[in-house]
Amino acid sequence: MLLIPAIDLKEGKCVRLRQGRMEDDTVFSDDPVAVAGRWVAAGAKRIHLVDLDGAFAGKPVNADIIHAIVQAYPDVSVQIGGGIRDEDTVQAYLEAGVEYVIIGTKAVNEPHFVSDLAKEYPRRIIVGLDAKDGKVAVDGWSKLSKHDVIDLAKHFEADGVEAIIYTDISRDGMMQGVNVEATARLAQAIKIPVIASGGITNMDDIRALSAVAHEGIIGAITGRAIYEGSLDFVEARTYAEPF
Repeated sequence: MLLIPAIDLKEGKCVRLRQGRMEDDTVFSDDPVAVAGRWVAAGAKRIHLVDLDGAFAGKPVNADIIHAIVQAYPDVSVQIGGGIRDEDTVQAYLEAGVEYVIIGTKAVNEPHFVSDLAKEYPRRIIVGLDAKDGKVAVDGWSKLSKHDVIDLAKHFEADGVEAIIYTDISRDGMMQGVNVEATARLAQAIKIPVIASGGITNMDDIRALSAVAHEGIIGAITGRAIYEGSLDFVEARTYAEPF
C-alpha cells in the first residue's frame, strides 16, 4: 500500500484545510516545491497535489507550481486534482508530466465527461469521491448530493477509470482517524483500486488500513498528520510498503 503525501496548494502556499473549509486553513510552507522534495527524499513514490484555489474557481490557479514540482522530481509519480473541468486542462497536465489526473465535482455532475476522458487517456484518469454518511459531496464539499458512493464508483469502474480516491469528509483534516470500514466496503464492492484519504492520524490508522489493503486499497493519502508530526512519514511508509 503506497503512502502518498498530500500537498494542498492555496495562494501559492502549502496548506491544510479542516473538512474542506477554505477559511479554516493552516499554512505549512511558502515553498511547495521544497515540501515535495522533502517527501521525495523520505522515499515517497507518489505525491498527491490539490489546487484548492482551482477547485473553487473551476479552473487551474496554481498550475505553475504544479509544473515546477513535476519538473523538479521527474522520477516521482504525481496525481493532481482541483479545478479540472475540461479536456484541455487534462491534456496540459499530462503533457507537463503529471501521471494521473483526478476528476471530482465534474465527475459527479457530468459523468459522460469521465467516460470520454477514460477512453481518450487510458490508465491516467482517477475519480475522487468525497463522501459523508455514504453520500457524495460536490463543489468543494459545500454540497451533499443524493448519489450513493458505491453506486457511483461502480459506474466509473464501468467507464474504465484507473482508480477511486475515497475521502470521508467528516474526518478530513480533523485528526480523528481514518474510516477503515467504509473504505474497505468500497474496495470490496469494485474491482479497480481504491486510495484511502481523510483522517489518517497515526500509525494505528496505517496498521488498520494495511490489514485490509488486500481488499483492493492500493494507497493512503496523508496530509495534516505528517505536517504536524503525529505520523512519521518514513516509519509509516516503511510499514505500509514493505517491498
